[in-house]
Amino acid sequence: MAAALDEDEIDNDDYYSLLNVRKEATQDELKASYRRLCMLYHPDKHRDPELKRQAEQLFNLVHQAYEVLSDPQSRAIYDVYGKRGLEVEGWEVVERKRTPAEIREEYERLQREREERRLQQRTNPKGTISVGIDATDLFDRYEEDYEEISGGDGGGGGGLPHIEINKMHISQSIEAPLTTTDTAILSGSLSTHNGNGGGNINLALRRVTSAKGWGEVEFGAGDTHGPLFGLKIFRNLTSRCFTTAHCGMQFSSRGIRPGLTTMLARHLDKNTMGYLQWRWGTQSSMNTSIVRDTKSSHFTFAVQLGIPHTFIMMSYQYKFQDDDQTKIKGSVKSGFFGTVVEYGAETKISRHSILGATVSVGVPQGVSLKIKLNRASQTYFFPIHLTDQLLPSAVFYATVGPLVFYLAIQRLVIRPYVRAQQEQELEKQRESSASDIAKKKQEAEAAVMLMQESVRRIIEAEESRMGLIILNAWYGKFVTDNSRKHERARVIDVTVPLQCLVKDSKLILTEASKAGLPGFYDPCVGEEKSLKMLYQFRGVMHQCLCGDTEALRIPKQSHRIDNDS
Repeated sequence: MAAALDEDEIDNDDYYSLLNVRKEATQDELKASYRRLCMLYHPDKHRDPELKRQAEQLFNLVHQAYEVLSDPQSRAIYDVYGKRGLEVEGWEVVERKRTPAEIREEYERLQREREERRLQQRTNPKGTISVGIDATDLFDRYEEDYEEISGGDGGGGGGLPHIEINKMHISQSIEAPLTTTDTAILSGSLSTHNGNGGGNINLALRRVTSAKGWGEVEFGAGDTHGPLFGLKIFRNLTSRCFTTAHCGMQFSSRGIRPGLTTMLARHLDKNTMGYLQWRWGTQSSMNTSIVRDTKSSHFTFAVQLGIPHTFIMMSYQYKFQDDDQTKIKGSVKSGFFGTVVEYGAETKISRHSILGATVSVGVPQGVSLKIKLNRASQTYFFPIHLTDQLLPSAVFYATVGPLVFYLAIQRLVIRPYVRAQQEQELEKQRESSASDIAKKKQEAEAAVMLMQESVRRIIEAEESRMGLIILNAWYGKFVTDNSRKHERARVIDVTVPLQCLVKDSKLILTEASKAGLPGFYDPCVGEEKSLKMLYQFRGVMHQCLCGDTEALRIPKQSHRIDNDS
């Protein structure tokens, strides 16, 4: 049954929007809206055979929506699965005495089973490619000395800077689910630095022992460190606290080198974690850190005492709430090795790609520029070492250069490419939904015809009390950007459907897509839509513009149009 309820198959018909009620609507609200629409669409009110047929279709649709939403069990299934979830075989075995909460629990169980099946069908590949670049010749050139040695002929000083790749690292890992609780993880890596390199391969077997923990056994071999055997354990101690332990033995020509790492973590509050870590072995240390992660920021503070690395570190990251998921970050790290200051930013450049750049300035490390590209589960990392000294020119070019380059590429390459991709997807979406939209349009036009008599009576009643009169209303995509005037606005006239919803000089629309309202349909599939309205109340003109899913309640004083304008 779970397999039949794929997300791609869930129907998008919105019964709540059809009845114009909130998703939290009570039985009384549902009944009031249902009675109002029944009076509007009842077939016996129409003598014309064609109008009678169209009214019967709309009446049956409204009746179906009310039947589903008025039954708690059916409503719970509809809220989770959508319309098609009600048609799936297997729901007849669900006890009718089950509450909506229990039905949602059943859905979550089916979801977990489906995720387990999906897990068995994928390898979850992850990879990293790191290319270290030495570009110190750009800023630390020994031009004068070289000219003296070469006899002053200018053969070296006037040449191009020498930039070389001095190190590289490639790693890859795949997962092979064996059962619902057992997973095999195979990983390998290759590294080279200044002409010397090596590689290793690791095999890990992980078993989920319970909802509270799992264990992992690791075997490894390489041409630099020799065979490796390790054991890792994860355990939830309480709902807010967990611990991990990792012990290993590295076999080499120098003998056996044991190591042990333990970590204790605790939720300090909803967004804050505290960590205590102890490491014993070749690089023994004790580390304490606090990490606070919220919707708009990420903060880390860490202190480590160890051999040979002892340091204190603080970092902060600000997350912009935009479509590109832009983040700016900065950190300071100081210890026996010196002090390093880093700052940078990252942004989403496509659906599956994130590009980031970080400038590292330190003593005695010098100045470096680090560029990172995440593409799905693959990471490409390019650390570029610019100078061993703190040169202002290196810091300036490392900061401004990537920014100018990114803005140029964004304008000339990324935006045109993304726009072309979006247009292709919209075109495919329009083609696939053309028949459905044509049907919805036909239903909307039929609904408008059936509303004419009711709207005439509503207007007469509103005029008699100087109430709410909808003069003009449009729904769809409006072109307001001057640079896009060549695009044609795609809107439909919804004056009649909105006037039909007016009751006691008020119009109330709930937080749902307005495309599902009676007399509405989607004129521009996949694009952002809005509702624009011109109405009259107490003899005064009003106008408003609201988003597709925004709630609307009129009349409002703020919608008044100044008489002078």
